[in-house]
Amino acid sequence: MTEKPLILISNDDGIDSPGIAALAAALDPLGELLIVAPREQQSGMGHSFPQFNDGRLFERTVRYNGQSWPGYAANASPAQAVQHGVVELAARKPDLVVSGINFGENVGTGITGSGTVGAAIEASALGIPALAVSIETDPSLHHNPDDSVDFTAAIHFTRLFADRWLNGERPAHVDVLKLDIPASATPESAWRMTRLERSRYFLPLPPLRRQLGDVGRLGYTVDYHAPVDPQSDVAAIREGVVSVTPLTIDLTAMISAAEIERLMNGKKN
Repeated sequence: MTEKPLILISNDDGIDSPGIAALAAALDPLGELLIVAPREQQSGMGHSFPQFNDGRLFERTVRYNGQSWPGYAANASPAQAVQHGVVELAARKPDLVVSGINFGENVGTGITGSGTVGAAIEASALGIPALAVSIETDPSLHHNPDDSVDFTAAIHFTRLFADRWLNGERPAHVDVLKLDIPASATPESAWRMTRLERSRYFLPLPPLRRQLGDVGRLGYTVDYHAPVDPQSDVAAIREGVVSVTPLTIDLTAMISAAEIERLMNGKKN
């Protein structure tokens, strides 16, 4: 008998997030699931490997609408959780890694700080195709996920693109597909290919403290009205269109060696 594809699931909101349960429901028809996610909230960890995480693993059960799956909670960042899954827990190399479903859209250049994207990037660095899936929510839910979010559209589009990523021809030089689902989306919503918006989407806010030494966590707000590239992920979300952004882990700037040498040597045209 042919083995079902092995799909590794992770996230950055933690093993108890409703988003990872919805993700399991989306992917269950497509293959065998291995769920490994941070034990605690790990939003904003990016593609990091903090040494203060001790890597302890705990068995957990993930549940969604009467379905349940065994999983593991890890004292780990999202990228470390993927590593535990691939090198320690998986009996064979996963065929696909899917990270999400994140509470809050991951758009623009701020994705370098996203643990959702970071987990997918780690999978691609290990040679495994990956998806990073996020749903637009009110910022109050970004670090406090609850059951108020409707995942119907996110489940539909996650399953759609995971199936195509598993069974279709994948384009060269694309390591991660980033999906962002508008809050208003339905399974009938349109989707389009997008690029990362270069302007800031999440704007940092100064901490509220009276003096040095006080707790001073930075805040942020969303710039909903700034002009954006009409082909960007932010524009798609604003229009209620599902954004599909192909990413590469090669961060090398697209400039010729001759051009950079000319500029660095101070030569003019």
